[in-house]
Amino acid sequence: MVSMTTSKVSRWDGHGREHVVRVRRSGVQRLLSCDTCGWRKSAQFLPWLKAEEHLAQEHQATIDPTAGSS
Repeated sequence: MVSMTTSKVSRWDGHGREHVVRVRRSGVQRLLSCDTCGWRKSAQFLPWLKAEEHLAQEHQATIDPTAGSS
């Protein structure tokens, strides 16, 4: 039985809307899926970078909600 784990990459756009790409892992393969537009892609290497690129290019979502202000 293959174990499936999930994480997510979320960014906000300039209008304050959150966009999320979920990264599902099964073995060495990752499946990326965008909650906003339904985009899907499989990736073996750098899935989180590919998720960030999708959010920036397709949704202009570049603001990282986890980056705290000091």
